[in-house]
Amino acid sequence: MSDGQASVREAEGERVEVEGVVVPVDHYIDGRRVASPERFEVRSPIDWEGWKLADVAAGGSPEVDAAIAAARRAFPAWAALGPEGRHGPLTRLADAIEQAVPELARVECADNGSLLEAMQLRVLPRAGANIRFFAEFAREHLSPPPRTLSGGERNRVRYDPCGVVAVSTPWNAPLMLATWRAGPALAAGDTVVLKPPEWAPLTCSMLGELAERAGLPAGVLNIVHGTGAGAGAPLTGHPGVDRVAFTGSPLTARTVYRDAAANLTPVSFELGGKSPLIIFADADLDAAAATAAYQYDNSGQVCLAGTRLLVQRSVVNEFLARFESRVAEIRVGDPREPETTYGPLIHPSRANG
Repeated sequence: MSDGQASVREAEGERVEVEGVVVPVDHYIDGRRVASPERFEVRSPIDWEGWKLADVAAGGSPEVDAAIAAARRAFPAWAALGPEGRHGPLTRLADAIEQAVPELARVECADNGSLLEAMQLRVLPRAGANIRFFAEFAREHLSPPPRTLSGGERNRVRYDPCGVVAVSTPWNAPLMLATWRAGPALAAGDTVVLKPPEWAPLTCSMLGELAERAGLPAGVLNIVHGTGAGAGAPLTGHPGVDRVAFTGSPLTARTVYRDAAANLTPVSFELGGKSPLIIFADADLDAAAATAAYQYDNSGQVCLAGTRLLVQRSVVNEFLARFESRVAEIRVGDPREPETTYGPLIHPSRANG
């Protein structure tokens, strides 16, 4: 390799090709790719034994420290832009995500086994829509005009950004849920350190270049890969973090809560919680059966998936007949194929209890 090639590789970081898409697999800190001496393996649930996707940089405290320092440096200028000034780059980021949906969908399908069609038509377009919504919301609501009261007094409300926000996102819809958490933080003027899920980190990793293309200043969005213990705990327990936003399981949330509590860092949690479907005798049983069968969505790996059916006794047999007919139409298989209804579980451990 020539010196020129070496410098390009150093600047761009390690990359792999997944389903014809070039994907960066190093951290994204202060606007550049940063490697780590350790790496972790990412495999596709579509063919766990035969399809290794990447060796991704495994971050720890040094990478977390660097990312938080970069976010802290970028914070004053980003906050000073105000909602109007941030609206432009965030809208361009939404545009960039929406334009990249075909590529992002192929990568996320390979990475977590979700249906390609669902990624293309529903989930990943929502990632761009999240950013766009919060950029608009901030512009409309975070700079309210002063109010003059009946006695002539003037009231003014001011919303100030918090600082550095740590965002941790789960593997069932990693990029969409990353924008669901990072979007409001960025729109409010905070800077972000994102920790993608180690089981499906690749589309979150692609967010760095999309942010750069949109014109987000270096350090405003940083991405640190790694395990929960290796990168997640140092991030959520870091004294330089002003807010923690976590989406995932209640079990992991307890650990995150404990780590954040050591610094009295406020947290925002969106945790998995599944409830039953309740079907009464006067329901449209065909519609109820179709809805119940849909509860297998994403192979049950989503907080919207109900785990029980509570059916009024007088219609239980009639309902079950219709439900079983719907379930018989389900096709489990390769999520890239259009006839597949549901794809694989994310990891062998999920199938083994």
